[in-house]
Parts: sequence; C-alpha cells; structure tokens
Amino acid sequence: MSQTPPTDPQTPATEAPMSPEEAEAAQAAGEADALAALQAELATLKAQNADLADQFLRAKAEAENARRRAEDEITKARKFAVESFAESLLAVADSLEAGLAIQEATREQLREGTEATLKQLKSALERHKVIQIAPAPGTKFDPHQHQAISMVPAEQEPNTVVTVLQKGYLIADRVLRPALVTVAAPR
Repeated sequence: MSQTPPTDPQTPATEAPMSPEEAEAAQAAGEADALAALQAELATLKAQNADLADQFLRAKAEAENARRRAEDEITKARKFAVESFAESLLAVADSLEAGLAIQEATREQLREGTEATLKQLKSALERHKVIQIAPAPGTKFDPHQHQAISMVPAEQEPNTVVTVLQKGYLIADRVLRPALVTVAAPR
C-alpha cells in the first residue's frame, strides 16, 4: 500500500505550472527586491563612510591643534626658562651695586659685603639645582666630572685628586663645567 503525503488545506494539491511570463515576472520581482536591499545597504554604507570621514577630519584637526599647542608651550618654556634663575640673580646684582656705591668702605666692610653676596649667589645657584663639584683631596679621579690639568707626584693613591684648581658645576645631574684638578701620578 502506498501512502500519499498529506496535503495542506491552504495550498492546492497541485500547483499549476507557471508560464514563462509569470516565471520571468517572479524572477524580476526577486531581483527588484535584491536590488532594493543592495541600494539600502549602499546608502547605509555611504552614511557610515561620511560619518567616519567626518570623525577622521575632526580627529586630525584635534591632533594638529594639540601639536600646535605643545609647540607653543615648548617655545614659551624655552623663552622663559631662565626667568626664575635671572630673578634669583637680581638680588646678587643689587648687593654688588650697593657695595660699589659705598665710597669710604673699610677692608672689613668690603670683605663682609663680598661674603654676604657670595652666600646669596650660592643660594640662588642651589635653588636652581646648580651643584658645585669640589672633590676633596684623595678622591678618585672621575673623568665625567673632573678634568685633569696635570699629574703630579704625591704621597697618595695614583689617579686621585691632589688639588682643585677650579670648581666645577652640575645642573640637574649634568656637568655644566668639570672641576679642573691635578691628579696623583703613578709611583
């Protein structure tokens, strides 16, 4: 016995074959739907592209503005970097001028005034991280901070500082000027 598949009451038991015109119309309708869907997708992609292009231009402009601001700040920092240091030295200049203005100063007054002015100068240098390099005798010679002027025979270890001829200075751990020293010669 053979069974026949149940039929859906909504659909006819047998569909009538489509004519070529109906098939062509159905295909055209399907293509029109596909074309409409592709056009909608294209419009969406164009809108997204325009939005991304706008975001890119804004980001580029923002980056350019940030770069320009940073350059301006660097220029100002360079221009006014010594302002605070120069301001510290004004008190030293004032003290020197005041000392020179005294016509009848005694030797003691000149010495006291000079010592006070030197103290002001050292204080200004220290506030701005300018540190003195003055190695003690017997300190190992450091070519990064010292400059040997000569080697002299001495009763101490070779390659150690014997005397400091001129103090050196560091600024923020960088040698501004090396200390000029004599060094003990090998025995």
